[in-house]
Amino acid sequence: MISIIVPIYNAGSYLPACIESLLVQTERDLQIILVDDGSTDGSCAIAQSFATHDPRIVLLQQPHAGQSAARNLGLAHAQGEYIAFVDADDRIESDWCERHLAAIAGVDYVQSGYKRVRDTEDCDAKGCLPKHRYQFTSPCMRLYRRQTLEGLRFTEGMIYEDVLFSTELWSSGATCRLIPYTGYLYTLNPASTTAVRRPEHEKRLFASLREKAHTLPWRYRWIVYFTIIRLKLHFIQS
Repeated sequence: MISIIVPIYNAGSYLPACIESLLVQTERDLQIILVDDGSTDGSCAIAQSFATHDPRIVLLQQPHAGQSAARNLGLAHAQGEYIAFVDADDRIESDWCERHLAAIAGVDYVQSGYKRVRDTEDCDAKGCLPKHRYQFTSPCMRLYRRQTLEGLRFTEGMIYEDVLFSTELWSSGATCRLIPYTGYLYTLNPASTTAVRRPEHEKRLFASLREKAHTLPWRYRWIVYFTIIRLKLHFIQS
């Protein structure tokens, strides 16, 4: 079974398409965990409507505490041997789970790529594939073995928490397989938390990464410093 965790906060205009993309997966053995993070726009009612009609859906609710807390709550309720994350304003193609499940033998997680979309329009038909396992910091676009994530959680109360999660994963020595597939449909959402630069959160992120680096053996420190350099260049160019 694959447990797919979807954190939800005021994503009502995107949520139906997201959930529908999960329900039509060719791999049917799924647990779909929808975590409503105190939405005020009717997202919870939408999620509840879907949950009423499909027993694979589990709806969890919490007061607004952020995406990290929502993902952690989902992880606490995950029952599948494998774990995936999908954001509420994104979608996945119908063979996403099947393709990743077929590739995970012998490794801890599978990493694929994505296409950027605006509503139903493809913005880059070719998509973006990872050139190496350290390229994408998002926890999405991956299928993990559940045991690989034991003890690994998202840092709550901060933006860019996905970076810390990924550096923890990479420095754990987890093995990875890259696959040439771009079935994750990343929506260009101007209301997302990372749509605009937040210098104060960037400073906190880099301080956390430097602190993390000091706790790691030398063979893993370079991963964190490489991530810092790459993100600083990204922020400067954005």
